Amino acid sequence: MLTQLRPAVAVLAFMTLLTGVAYPLSVTGVAQVAFPEQANGSLLRDGDGTVRGSALLAQPFDGAQWFQPRPSAGNHATVASAASNLAPSNPALAERIAGTAAQWQQAGQGAVPMELVTTSASGLDPHLSPDAARYQVARIAEARGIPESRLVRLIEQQVQQSPVGPPVVNVLALNRALADNPPTLVTE
Repeated sequence: MLTQLRPAVAVLAFMTLLTGVAYPLSVTGVAQVAFPEQANGSLLRDGDGTVRGSALLAQPFDGAQWFQPRPSAGNHATVASAASNLAPSNPALAERIAGTAAQWQQAGQGAVPMELVTTSASGLDPHLSPDAARYQVARIAEARGIPESRLVRLIEQQVQQSPVGPPVVNVLALNRALADNPPTLVTE
């Protein structure tokens, strides 16, 4: 029995060291050298170096003066990230969407963009379409006393275009730009 057990334990120990220690350390080392920002969470920092969030994760903002991300079934908590699991035929989903749309609806602005009333698959999508960001301009301009044209320009400066997919705006980066540049926004 020892003749069979000894090689099995040796292979188990070797594979544990190889796949549980050597491989993760080598992948981490390559990632730190080749992609240090992404490997460390794509963190966004303010002028003081304080971490304000990750460019990869949505976070809620309090108040009418901020751009808001998509709704989150898990309240933007990374541990509870997931979709709502409500089927399109579920009346609870239709009620939730109708209630959220009623909260967003503003006179004279047309229909609320779908991404402002529906959650993403993870509940943590940090991006909105430029149109969904523009839909929020009137509310933010009124709350901040800023001309709408300045907010539209700020959105246009934050648009990211990937080789595949539609253009998007990172809500955290947009709100950071809004907070970091109040003097340039106030003047017309």
